[in-house]
Amino acid sequence: MKRSHWVRRTAVVMALALAVAACGNGDDPETTEAPEATEAETTDEVDTTEETEGTEETDGTEEGAAPGESDGVLSLGYILPESGPLAFLGPPQIEAMQLAVSDINAAGGVFGADVTVSSGDEAGDPTIASESAQRLIGEGVDGIIGAAASGMSLSFVEAVTSAGVLQCSGSNTAPTFTDNDYNGLYFRTAPTDALQGPVLAETMVADGVTNPAILARADDYGQGLMDATIAELENAGATVAAQITYDPEAANFEAEVNEVAGSGADGVAVIAFDEGAQILATMVEAGLGPDNIPVYGADGLKSNDLAGLVDPNDESVLEGMRGTAPGGGDVAADFIERYREETGLEDTTFAPEVYDCTMLIALSAVAAGSDDGAAMGAELVELTTGDTACSTFEECVEALEAGDSIAYQTVSGVVLSRTSTDNGEPESGTYEVWEIDDTGTVNTVDTVESSF
Repeated sequence: MKRSHWVRRTAVVMALALAVAACGNGDDPETTEAPEATEAETTDEVDTTEETEGTEETDGTEEGAAPGESDGVLSLGYILPESGPLAFLGPPQIEAMQLAVSDINAAGGVFGADVTVSSGDEAGDPTIASESAQRLIGEGVDGIIGAAASGMSLSFVEAVTSAGVLQCSGSNTAPTFTDNDYNGLYFRTAPTDALQGPVLAETMVADGVTNPAILARADDYGQGLMDATIAELENAGATVAAQITYDPEAANFEAEVNEVAGSGADGVAVIAFDEGAQILATMVEAGLGPDNIPVYGADGLKSNDLAGLVDPNDESVLEGMRGTAPGGGDVAADFIERYREETGLEDTTFAPEVYDCTMLIALSAVAAGSDDGAAMGAELVELTTGDTACSTFEECVEALEAGDSIAYQTVSGVVLSRTSTDNGEPESGTYEVWEIDDTGTVNTVDTVESSF
């Protein structure tokens, strides 16, 4: 089932949705197959020492041009989770970037030379993520893909963009980024959670929930998504029984669950990552499971492994739990099929968005005639809104060389725009409404479009 719903919000709603959130160090995963709720236990690693066909990957031992200088060779780096609590997000995003670079190089590369790739780990640790950024800056990369988590990007985005290096994330969804310019060098292809919050709120209201409690991690992702959800709940005439932020590193969450139990809520939304399994297990023990009260999640809990982590002896423990997550819908279907065939990975978490980030950086270099960060940044947003539609790197380059303005047809379906935000980001997003069945499997039950 698919429906189109364009969400409209008032200035008050936007102000709430874009509020700067409490400090945190994780963010916005969306996963179908990978263990979203078991991030720290994920064993799906990618060997970054291997070269993808058509891609040269460096080990950091050779330095390129100084940051902000053009040397005629487009060099990219990534800062993505190869280890740490979000390690499950690494393989799909890294493989998507490598697939894009392979496509670019197979079409002749940029300026007649192959695009190169250097690796960096965000590791779920701001210190490690920042060290990876400094190393890549020192190597002279022209653009960086990542981080996966908004909190990790916030730990180094100022350093990267101040050095004149372009940064594009395919999975940063915290509203925090919207009101920051970052010298015109930071971009994202993932829509802000200011758009997901209304979808989550409307899902609850449509189910008859009018006074929910919301539990959210105390970081940019959790606070931002909670604010946007609350704003739309109130806009729809609902009330909020309790809004609770928690430390994701806490040993237990009994106090927070007890607060929910005493709030009189008629539904509960949990905005969490891997710690969400423990929260949900505590809720079930307290009589607040989906058997007793409507329970909702977001992209951080969209996992086929979640039910087994909550109760390994009862795969139906979360039957009926619903939630929302960014998804490309029908637009991304062909890319996802190709991606799975060529990479051998089933998990496509933010893969279309990362592929688009990589393509847009390469096309911005062609459009600018330079691999200088500022020159590329000045071109990037307009590459999705021009007059000539093109869907492959080769087609887009031909159009650019003919002097046309292009509308790159992103595989994720997003269009970057400066209409609603000065820095240029998706002004609409496609979201899946998902539900867990009696086998613990996550199923998409609806597709919703949300727009400013």
